[in-house]
Amino acid sequence: MAASDLFDHRPKPDATARFLAERGHHLLIAYDGAEPIGFVSGVETVHPDKGTEMFLYELGVAESHHRRGVGRALVEHLATVARSIGCYGMWVATDDTNVAAMATYEATGATRDDKPAVILTWRFDAT
Repeated sequence: MAASDLFDHRPKPDATARFLAERGHHLLIAYDGAEPIGFVSGVETVHPDKGTEMFLYELGVAESHHRRGVGRALVEHLATVARSIGCYGMWVATDDTNVAAMATYEATGATRDDKPAVILTWRFDAT
């Protein structure tokens, strides 16, 4: 919860506990001293004909620490975790207009898929 300012919204205690308790969910936090300055979350996804890959769910870095290699280090560490557990790859979705994200991911060895992607979402009421 000390890193809550790095997230899009304030983390929900029950969702945080569930995320951290799930095998295959990963949350890495970067610190400058005792101050949380960045995070990356990843989720292992498994498919019968493909095996396991890591989905880079979200990357966030405090504005005060942009362009200092924090995001790159977090992505590289998540990739190391993915390799160590036997993932065959890692993927992320982002907007091609998000210059900072594209630069970070490409600097860590990611390549653009040559297929155009469309992301479709379903929104469900939280009741």
